Parts: sequence; structure tokens; C-alpha cells
Amino acid sequence: MQKRVFLLTGAPGIGKTTVLTKTVEALKADGISVGGMISREAREGGVRVGFEITDLASGRHGWLAHVDQKDGPHVGKYRVNIADLEAIGAEAIIEADEKSAVIAIDEIGPMELFSQRFKQAVEQALEGDKLVLAVVHAKAKDRLINEAKQREDAKIFTVTLPDRDSLSEKLTKEVLEVL
Repeated sequence: MQKRVFLLTGAPGIGKTTVLTKTVEALKADGISVGGMISREAREGGVRVGFEITDLASGRHGWLAHVDQKDGPHVGKYRVNIADLEAIGAEAIIEADEKSAVIAIDEIGPMELFSQRFKQAVEQALEGDKLVLAVVHAKAKDRLINEAKQREDAKIFTVTLPDRDSLSEKLTKEVLEVL
């Protein structure tokens, strides 16, 4: 079966987002339209204070989670910003499903799974016909992650230190072969 869902997994901090970002940049350089959302850690004085979320198509960004977030579900020392997650993250996925050739999702993990709207957007992307590049949390236990990993049209890449620099080239090549 032709693979259409490419999942990146691996240990925290191993470089999953970096591999995804490099792949997105390479695809865009090749003229492929890529939409969706990317999360990046935010640091102040060398200390991680939260995670920003960015819409790849519009450049809109906000907070996925922050140590100073006043409300929202707790994940470790962070509180999840459901409003930004839904207005920026989920909307970026929905819009990419409508307008882009490739949908990037970073990540399907514990923070994002607090939002029903995010989960619905991911399910819609997975069930659609567009190519999906997604980062999945390595240890999170959730029906959505399990189903994504078990799809017949999914291929899982585990990011490791030795291969993380070459993995984006390999992933880009595989995506271009499908498109």
C-alpha cells in the first residue's frame, strides 16, 4: 500500500521538530505547498519557559503552553493554552487540509490532546487524501496516536542522534516520490 502518513517519533529533545522543519523547508523549496503547524520550545535566559505554536501558511503564532499561563490543563510545569492551540494549531491543520498538498502537524502529544478541536482536525487530516507529516509523542497513550501508528498507509520514522541529520533528506525524498 502507498504510504501517505509519515510519522516522526523519538525521545524528547532528539530533534523531531528539526527533522520536520527541514523537510517542510525542502518541500517548499521544491514548490510543494505545505501547511499545518509547528511547535517550538521557547527559552528565556537558557531556561525553557514554554512552547510556541506557528501556522506554517500564515505565520500566525501564539502559545501552546507556558509556565506563566494562568489557566488551562497542566502538563508538567506548563499550562496548555487551549485558545491558541485551537485558533492557530487546529485551524492551521484544517486550512492545510483544504489548501495544501502536504499537512504538517507538530506534534500529536500530551499538550495538544487536551483539545477536542485539535483531535478532530488531526483525524480529518488522517482520514483525508492529503499527505501528512506528523510528529507523534513517543510515550503518550491515546487512541488517536495508536490509530495513527497502526494505519496501513502510515510509515514511522524513529529519530535518533546518528540519523537525525540525514533523516530529513530521506523523508523529503519519500514524500516527493508519493507526490
